[in-house]
Amino acid sequence: MRRTALLVSAALCATLLPLTAAAPASGADDPAPVPVDRFEGEVPFARPPAEGLFTWGSDNDDPPALTLTARDDAPEGGKVLTGSYDISGYGGFTHDFAFAQPAHDWSAHKGIRLWWEGRNNGKKIPFELKDGGANGEASELWTTSFTDDFSGWKQIELPFTDFTYRTDYQPVGGIDHILGLTETWGYSVTLPVGGPGQFAMDGVELYGKADQSLRASVTTDAAVYPVREGGTAAVRIAVATTGSAPLEEPVTVTYETASGSADSGKDFTPVSGTVTFPTGTVSGTSRTVRVPTLKDRSAEPAETIPLKLTVTGAKAPAETPQIVVDAHGLPYLNSELPVQRRVADLLSRMSLAEKAGQMTQAERGALSNAGDVAAYDLGSILSGGGSTPTPNTAEAWAKMIDGFQLRAQATRFQIPLIYGVDAVHGHNNLVGATIMPHNVGLGATRDPDLAYRAGAVTAAETRATGIPWDFAPCLCVTRDDRWGRAYESFGEDPALVESMETIIQGLQGAANGKDLKDDDKVLATAKHFVGDGGTGYGSSTNGTYTIDQGVTKVTRQELEAVHLAPYETAVERGVGTVMPSYSSLDLVGDGQGPVKMHARADMINGVLKDRMGFDGFVISDWNGIDQIPGDYASDIRTSVNAGLDMIMAPYAFRDFHTTLVKEVEAGRVSEARIDDAVSRILTQKFRLGLFEKPYADTSGAAKIGSAGHRAVAREAVAESQVLLKNAGGVLPLKKSQKVYVAGSNADDIGNQSGGWTITWQGSSGDITPGTTILEAMRKNSADLTYSKDASEPLTGHDVGVVVVGETPYAEGVGDVGNGHDLRLSAADQAAVDKVCGAMKCAVLTVSGRPQLIDDEKLSGIDALVASWLPGTEGDGVADVLYGKRPFTGQLPVSWPRSEAQLPINVGDASYDPRFPYGWGLTTLTKVPGGGATTLKALGIAARAAEKAGADQVGRALVGKARLIVQQRAAGAGITEAVAKPFAEADHLLLTGRYGSAVERLSAAYRAA
Repeated sequence: MRRTALLVSAALCATLLPLTAAAPASGADDPAPVPVDRFEGEVPFARPPAEGLFTWGSDNDDPPALTLTARDDAPEGGKVLTGSYDISGYGGFTHDFAFAQPAHDWSAHKGIRLWWEGRNNGKKIPFELKDGGANGEASELWTTSFTDDFSGWKQIELPFTDFTYRTDYQPVGGIDHILGLTETWGYSVTLPVGGPGQFAMDGVELYGKADQSLRASVTTDAAVYPVREGGTAAVRIAVATTGSAPLEEPVTVTYETASGSADSGKDFTPVSGTVTFPTGTVSGTSRTVRVPTLKDRSAEPAETIPLKLTVTGAKAPAETPQIVVDAHGLPYLNSELPVQRRVADLLSRMSLAEKAGQMTQAERGALSNAGDVAAYDLGSILSGGGSTPTPNTAEAWAKMIDGFQLRAQATRFQIPLIYGVDAVHGHNNLVGATIMPHNVGLGATRDPDLAYRAGAVTAAETRATGIPWDFAPCLCVTRDDRWGRAYESFGEDPALVESMETIIQGLQGAANGKDLKDDDKVLATAKHFVGDGGTGYGSSTNGTYTIDQGVTKVTRQELEAVHLAPYETAVERGVGTVMPSYSSLDLVGDGQGPVKMHARADMINGVLKDRMGFDGFVISDWNGIDQIPGDYASDIRTSVNAGLDMIMAPYAFRDFHTTLVKEVEAGRVSEARIDDAVSRILTQKFRLGLFEKPYADTSGAAKIGSAGHRAVAREAVAESQVLLKNAGGVLPLKKSQKVYVAGSNADDIGNQSGGWTITWQGSSGDITPGTTILEAMRKNSADLTYSKDASEPLTGHDVGVVVVGETPYAEGVGDVGNGHDLRLSAADQAAVDKVCGAMKCAVLTVSGRPQLIDDEKLSGIDALVASWLPGTEGDGVADVLYGKRPFTGQLPVSWPRSEAQLPINVGDASYDPRFPYGWGLTTLTKVPGGGATTLKALGIAARAAEKAGADQVGRALVGKARLIVQQRAAGAGITEAVAKPFAEADHLLLTGRYGSAVERLSAAYRAA
């Protein structure tokens, strides 16, 4: 799922500011202006975290070109900042202060001003402040604008009182929503779009003296105050000042209950009055206003009572607080009733607008006005990759989500939100969470029980932060390793994917949904329906992607056997939601050609819901409906009529809601379709227990990243390691050996975790707590030398370990041909050559897919291990390297000899990989003797076990036969005659045909 916190439209609503030819006369007590930028060269062109000016834009063409230009008419000094631009999306420039230095305090000043050379083009120029937070790229954004409707130089004054909280994008989603100005990190300018232009700017400075109305503000402890009928709401009104200084002047707050949906005198006792905070009052001082509600014994929806506040001497709260008398007495609120009855009752009471709201999902970063939750009756909010609270802690997640849930309590029926995230290998959004191996590594374990336990850890850590919904697992069957999402798949064989779907029970619990209300379970999502792993190379039309979101062209038989099969299993396991793929399906012979999956009613309504009997709800991918041909209204009616129940419209949620209502009113989407969608959504909310417990249950938060959870991940890492080659028994290592460690991925927690870790794309470096492979090896070695580039002396060592591979990526960004390939970097290859040329060596590839190694290079490597993307528990790698556990992992995908072979998969008519699907040498395990004779006996026993339904025995027998074949093939070489039956045997094993599996292994043995 595409998740990124990118800057979006620069079209911002702001007040036109007066323009003056020169600075107005300053008051006698005004502080002297403070220069911010004189553009004489004192501030360099540099990117964060260093201080400097830098440009940005929506694509490679949109960032402007900046220069410092000497001008005789410069308003200040001898130079000005000039620039040229031609922006189609958005673009501009920023001055960030150095991250390593304290933020600047601008709170003593009235505003910021600058000289601008007008072009008289009538275009607005948004100007933005960066306030609070950790640094200039993790701050709140506050914006205003001025209009270029003049010619020549003018000084533009922008009072701080005119800046408003930016509504279309926030890098951290908001910190305190207060323009404090005591921690200012810089400013930015957004340039006009729609054609080429030039600008000139000079003399940015702070001016004037701040008045108390800017430095003091009145706040309430909440915006919404739910209270049971007959109870009393307590509204705490507080005064806060910038820098926590005492008030210099008195502040008064007049309050009175106003007209809402509740009736004065019937539903509540009206109150009014004034509270005063005198001069000298300490910042944070509060007063409490109480509003009593009345009982009338009738069953009712929730009713609201606004508390109007009039403030003198300070900035008023951004919103009028609302007391909400809880809904009561209605059948849907009765937890003793069957879910079906509760759903029917609630649905019968809802308006079309309320139903449309339930079908709408917004990104948290788009909700700068949290009142949108109630205004649009939102059914769901999500966090995209990297969309996290500040600080990124379990407590902050829970607090943030509870804040959104509180807003839902202001709606008529107080329908709770369902909050979703992509927790695809652990709660990978949260710093400090247990990061599991990516799915490709879990597929290598061939251990369904381990997949279940990995899912259970993920669910427990995710739910403990207040999140009840996980956009996982990915049930794609990856058919081409060039795909940037290959690591999200359990493997290339649908039988392997199906076997690992135990992870659904780990996430959700029982298939009937009875465990979903528990504090350690989450609603799972089977994605991406259907065929996303089969897209053809070169078929993507999404930007520079080469394969992701492309076209899957298959016969009906291939579709059923390869891509649909895992979804049948998921439905049987009771998966709660399904997400369609961005990709198109071109079903050979159906006459439709490529059709976007978000529009395929035959697949969503016909196959998933009708034939398979899926009773959960279907959630679109991020802006997924936008890729359907046609205008936005057409996209909505096509997708909803095709069977989508909830639409992920992250930043377009307002337009989606409005347009959906219009489509229903016009008869282009039936009310029956809407009712079906909303019934499905409400059913899952009731099953999750959200109506009874909408707020976060953080009782399990202490277990996030705990030793017990990390032990599960460590076991998964160990079982995922695939030993591809082990000439001379180099592995396992001995503690007494002198070990030389090198390579880019030996000591990088970010690289070994991969994409979808803390941010969407992931990143290199120390991004979250964990143990790197190097750190784990140090615990096991008496004598270890580490040199990332192998530049340290190589002599005097017994064995080398070179840890190489990929840097993080996600989705189509990682497609081969989109800045990526399947070969080691030059630096990694050099490290391998140096170390393996000097001593016996083992090479570990930390990657989301196979890495191509030529015959010549492979011959110089003694041991080769596919480590995949292990996550935070590098100890699991060391466990098998040092023989604490045996190598048992098997390839979940075929390992190609060259890119020209791709796609290559088990079952292909022509199949000659370097290492076949299912390959994986073992250590610490005795290989049965007897060769062909033993294989024959194993075959007889396997057929008997199959007939008797003795699956555990059958699998063990096939495993013994596999060891015999691998031992022979490893010495003789893996030819096509060996690889093909060997890989087919593993598929047969997974489908329970144990006798046939041994037969194919016997064929591989004879060919070796």
